[in-house]
Amino acid sequence: MSADARGIRTNPIQELFWTRTGLLLLILVVTAGTCLTISSGMESGTLKNVLGSVGTGTLISAVVSFWQTIITSAAAQRALVAPVVEESRRALRNLSAEYRALDREFFPSDVFEPTATPDPAFNQKLMADLERTRLYCFRGFSGRYAACRMLLAHSECEVRVVLADPRDDEAISGRARYTLRNEGVESNYGSVQARLKDEIGIGLVGLYLARARSRLIDVTVVPDPPLERLELFDDSCWLSLYSNTSAGVVRLHPRTLRFTEGSFVYGVERAEFLRISSSRYGQHFTIHPNTSTDDFFALYEKITGSPLDEKRFHTLENKFHTFRLEFSRAAQLRS
Repeated sequence: MSADARGIRTNPIQELFWTRTGLLLLILVVTAGTCLTISSGMESGTLKNVLGSVGTGTLISAVVSFWQTIITSAAAQRALVAPVVEESRRALRNLSAEYRALDREFFPSDVFEPTATPDPAFNQKLMADLERTRLYCFRGFSGRYAACRMLLAHSECEVRVVLADPRDDEAISGRARYTLRNEGVESNYGSVQARLKDEIGIGLVGLYLARARSRLIDVTVVPDPPLERLELFDDSCWLSLYSNTSAGVVRLHPRTLRFTEGSFVYGVERAEFLRISSSRYGQHFTIHPNTSTDDFFALYEKITGSPLDEKRFHTLENKFHTFRLEFSRAAQLRS
C-alpha cells in the first residue's frame, strides 16, 4: 500500500490554476487586455486616459496577485499539507508493519503444493533449515526421509524422532488410506499395509546407518501418531498435510506449509512434539554413534516385534540406500 499523496496538488502552478484564484487572475488579465486594446485605438482624450489607467492598474494587480499566490500557496503547502501527508505515510507504515507481524504469526512463510515426485525447491529450502539447526525433530510414519536428510546434511545436531508403532494396525491405517487414495483401485489394503510396515523397518535401519551424523537419536514409537508429518528446526517448522484431501488433489507428496519461529503454529507444534516425545504412553529408545549391530538388532525387535538377523538387515539396508539415491536424485540433492 503506497503512502504517496498523488491526489493532492503540491505544485504552486497547479494550485494557481485549479482554484478560484486562477479564475480571478484570468478575469483581471482579460479586463486589462480589453481596456488597453480599446484605448490604443481611440483618439486622445479623457476616456482614453481612463481606459489606459484602468487597463494598466488591472494588469499590475494581476501580476502582483500572481506572485503573491505563488508565495502564499508554497507557504501553505509547507505549513498545512506536508505535515498531513507525512502523518498519513507514518500511519500507513505502522499499519503495514502490523499486518506483516500478523502474517508472521498466523500465516505460513512458504506454501508447497502437492506433487507426485519430490519437489526440489521444497527439499532444498528444508535442507537449508536443517544445516542451521541444533535440534531436528521429526514426527512422521517411518523416518526414512529423516534418515536421508541426516546423511545428506553437512551439519551435526541432536535428533528426536516420533514414529508409528508397526505392531499396531490402527497406527498404520491413516497412512494406508492416504496411500490407497493416491494409488487408486489397483491397490488393496492388505498389500499397502504390508508395504508400510516394511517402510518402518527401512526407516529404522536408515536411522541406525545415520547414527554417526548426530550426537543422539531419540526414537519414540506411539500407537496413535498425528497424520500430518512434522519436521521442526530451531527457526522453522514444516507441516505436510496428509489429512488435507478435501481439495480433491491427492499426490504422493502432499501440500506442505512452512512456519517461522515466533509464529503461533510453530509454538503449538513444538509444544505438542515435546509432549508426545516425552509421553509415558510411547516407547522410548535411543541410538548412539557407538550403538553396536547386536544392540540395534535387539532394539529393532523391541520396536517391530520381529527378529532381525544379518540377512534381513542387509536386505533392509539395500532398500534404504536405493530409496536414498532415488530421493536425492529426484529432489536434486547431493547423494
